[in-house]
Amino acid sequence: MDAAGDSGEYGDDLAVVTVTYSPGDTLESFLDSLKAATDRPTRVVLADNGSVDGAPERAAGRDGVELLRIGENVGYGTAANRAVAGLGREVGWVVVANPDLVWGEGAIDTLLDAGRRWPRAAALGPLIRDEAGEVYPSARLVPSLTQGAGHAVLGRVWPENPWSTAYRQANTEIRERTAGWLSGSCLLLRRSAFESVDGFDPRYFMYFEDVDLGDRLGRAGWLNVYVPTAEVVHTGGVSTSRPDVSARMHAAHHESAYRYLADRNPGPARAPLRAAIKAGLTFRARATSRH
Repeated sequence: MDAAGDSGEYGDDLAVVTVTYSPGDTLESFLDSLKAATDRPTRVVLADNGSVDGAPERAAGRDGVELLRIGENVGYGTAANRAVAGLGREVGWVVVANPDLVWGEGAIDTLLDAGRRWPRAAALGPLIRDEAGEVYPSARLVPSLTQGAGHAVLGRVWPENPWSTAYRQANTEIRERTAGWLSGSCLLLRRSAFESVDGFDPRYFMYFEDVDLGDRLGRAGWLNVYVPTAEVVHTGGVSTSRPDVSARMHAAHHESAYRYLADRNPGPARAPLRAAIKAGLTFRARATSRH
């Protein structure tokens, strides 16, 4: 069997999972453009974290689209995990993507083709553009403590600082290559690899779950592969743009950053380091808060 079909104990079918939380009209664009992203039969699962706008219910009326009601906002990674766990064993490839994406033509098939070329690829990610057409740096290094601190402190006031530039791989040629981690806004996952590391860590409510996943996949011997010949457009989060939600997401970002760095600096000997990280992130959260 070729690498694209080598999904361990799973079959070769494809499913698309998107986590919804009052996604508005973006979900319709996501589903409309998905038709041109792959020629393969596709099952779509909407893992809904408690939407109140009716968009997931309307979308579930489409052929091949089903609604998984989580019942509460459990966060991105946990909702994605539950959706993947509910798939049949015939599904060996899973796309996990935000509902505010517009798919480029053939994007998913291009990612699947790359899976044939990279038999150890656990996660494959496309080139991501914003609405203005600018390329988002979605394939990055796993952050070292020094890079992470430099990026956190200077990223907003001096975007081109050397730590942020290295971490974001901003000056790296746009080509197919391995990366430390890939943006969780759009991932093609080899299901056997994803489940071999127990999927997303449920302790991350939002943010850094993709960094953590990429790092753990790499430590387990898998690869994260950037495939820029596949393209999507990320139109921006509708569900996280409301002021009440935005404030919670701002806090969640810093909590997740601490969890990620603390996990990688365990033990009593590093307790002072963890305390310093926490103090620094707390200061940054207050300094950058809109409220």
